[in-house]
Amino acid sequence: MIYYLYVIASVSGRYYKGVSGHPLLRLAQHNNGEVKSTAGQGPWRFAGVFLFESKREALIQERKLKKYSREKLENWMSACHP
Repeated sequence: MIYYLYVIASVSGRYYKGVSGHPLLRLAQHNNGEVKSTAGQGPWRFAGVFLFESKREALIQERKLKKYSREKLENWMSACHP
């Protein structure tokens, strides 16, 4: 199964990183307030979506991104999606 590492941004400029097999459904859950850590902070939009061939690979990259500064995250996303 293909997994996606997604980065979403709120209108206030906050980023959230996650992994899902169905990123569009997951974005809807974030915007509907179904995700505790993002509830009430939306609306959310995709800032980047990255494809991985395994859940393990996606989770490893997600852990790395969660440690990145805002500037480093934005640079990483720009390098992946020029």
